Amino acid sequence: MNLAVLTVIVLLYLGILSLLAYIGYKQTKTVEDYMLAGRNISPWIMAFSYGSTFISTSAIIGFGGMAAKFGFSLIWLAFLNIALGVWVAFAYLGTRIRRLSVKLNVSTLPSLLGARYQSKWITVVSGLSIFVFMPAYTSIILIGGARFLQEAMSMDFNTALMILAVIVGVYVLTGGLKAVMYTDAFCSVIMFIGMIFLLIGTYKAVGGVITGHKALTAMKELVPQALTEAGHRGWTAMPSFGSPIWWTIVSTIIMGVGIGVLAQPQLSIRFMTVKNDKDLYRSIVVGSIFLFFLVGTVYMVGPLTNVYFYENTGMIAEDVAGGNVDLIIPAFISSFMPQWFLYLFTLTLLSAAISTLSSLMHVQGTAFGRDILDTLGFGNQNDNGKSSLTTQFGVIIGVILAVILAYILPGSIIARATAFWFGICAAGFMPALLGALYWKRGTKYGAISSIVAGFAVSIFGFVFLHLAEAGPFGISMALFGRETLLPYPWTHVDPLFYSLPVSFLVYVVVSMLTKPPTKSHLEQCFD
Repeated sequence: MNLAVLTVIVLLYLGILSLLAYIGYKQTKTVEDYMLAGRNISPWIMAFSYGSTFISTSAIIGFGGMAAKFGFSLIWLAFLNIALGVWVAFAYLGTRIRRLSVKLNVSTLPSLLGARYQSKWITVVSGLSIFVFMPAYTSIILIGGARFLQEAMSMDFNTALMILAVIVGVYVLTGGLKAVMYTDAFCSVIMFIGMIFLLIGTYKAVGGVITGHKALTAMKELVPQALTEAGHRGWTAMPSFGSPIWWTIVSTIIMGVGIGVLAQPQLSIRFMTVKNDKDLYRSIVVGSIFLFFLVGTVYMVGPLTNVYFYENTGMIAEDVAGGNVDLIIPAFISSFMPQWFLYLFTLTLLSAAISTLSSLMHVQGTAFGRDILDTLGFGNQNDNGKSSLTTQFGVIIGVILAVILAYILPGSIIARATAFWFGICAAGFMPALLGALYWKRGTKYGAISSIVAGFAVSIFGFVFLHLAEAGPFGISMALFGRETLLPYPWTHVDPLFYSLPVSFLVYVVVSMLTKPPTKSHLEQCFD
């Protein structure tokens, strides 16, 4: 790409983002404005912000690369993203989260759980878990954006990483959630346009829909031997049932991310920003269409990169990328798209990275400032200010941790780290959240026990049972002389499959054995 042209385009793009962030800053007059965009955001902006927060560089770069490796089986994740991530999340969870947050006057997921169960412990520990574990997810968003800039612009990876971190950190610190959501909406439009052109361009490059799919099916024999032995049956077929690859795709990628979306704190807060339930219902159509083209495109383009690369280089996509699946999509885009599209897709990837990063940093900051320090009485919330100094400090710490992890984490980590974060959130938060919204008999001690059990079992599974994480961690090997404590299939079963049922069971049993909330409190929450 022409560096001068690209510089002008990026500066114009950043100028628009800065203007939107400034508008959000000027409209941020109270703490509620900073935390929840004043609870009067447009349903269109909310839907776009939700979608762009949900779909980041981890989906486009990481999951696109995983789709190139494993095939069209990942399309099932797109189905769950829309069915659970939009239809169920907006119509059933979102409406109740919005109402309960208004009744209890709370502005974060940890504070909502804490107020519903009348427990500061829940607020603090939930906020702490977000602040501790979310940087791992934030870091892979940084990696995804930086990897594309590295490939498409021949930019140094370290430089790209720092540029993304600084840009997002600045306007999250100043403008709060209004600035985040306004810029999210603008980023969403660019992402939507970019992915439509990518989908059309990809099918054109492989000879059309029918020709491309037939060619990919015929390439079954080119699947590497190691993948074939692990259950890979070709890029247009599901893996062998019960095989290692089947467990990886179904339990970790499809179910881990597909279910985990319901308990994401950075997404739950979006439901609190609209005025009423009607706005949430209006958002469903926009959110569904947006996710269909965003995630659907990624999971269709990924496998088809094998056709393009084989016809032009004689190698499948993973070989072209040197074994690092995180580089497949950037290499594919750089190799065949016209120059004008590289400019557009650069903005698409920047938008995907910036929109999600801003939301994650905002949540990390509020978890540190509001949920932890303010709840413990150490906060410095301004009575009429636009933000809390502790919240801003939390944003800065979160950015630093994410950058450090981005240097430490290995290659091909984006999809796995995403599944880790989504799965651990589901196990830790989902039973307590669903109980808070739907079950009056749920108690404080039931919620506490469920959160502890969910996180504990998840972490145990990742450290001692699930080979993809237990091997690199090395803790099981150091303590017991073996990479995992149990044999196959437990080495490939995602911890979500057993941590979530345990968390639900603990929540129900402990709630039934402990004293229920007072009648007056239940009337306040459910009336």
